[in-house]
Amino acid sequence: MNDYFYDYFKPGDKVKHFKRELETKENLAKIPNLFLYEIVGVATHSETRDELVIYKALYDKDQAGNYKLYARPLDMFMSQVDHKKYPHVKQKYRFEKIED
Repeated sequence: MNDYFYDYFKPGDKVKHFKRELETKENLAKIPNLFLYEIVGVATHSETRDELVIYKALYDKDQAGNYKLYARPLDMFMSQVDHKKYPHVKQKYRFEKIED
């Protein structure tokens, strides 16, 4: 269990993915919530027992009009940005909390 996750994040927190920094002002004007998410919680994979962060996209809805849900392994969710691959990104972690 990644205690840092629980020390820092809680369900309902809004987070941004580092790729938001790579978007143009025009794209963000068209889709203001692009690469913004809300944490739903942490789930346990029923077979591997791996922990998965469940989060919903605040810009992407399904056919029923509900925000799409995504799952990512907890360690990957908490990982740092690969600054060799993305040298111009200032954000340190893949996801960082934002204030409303």
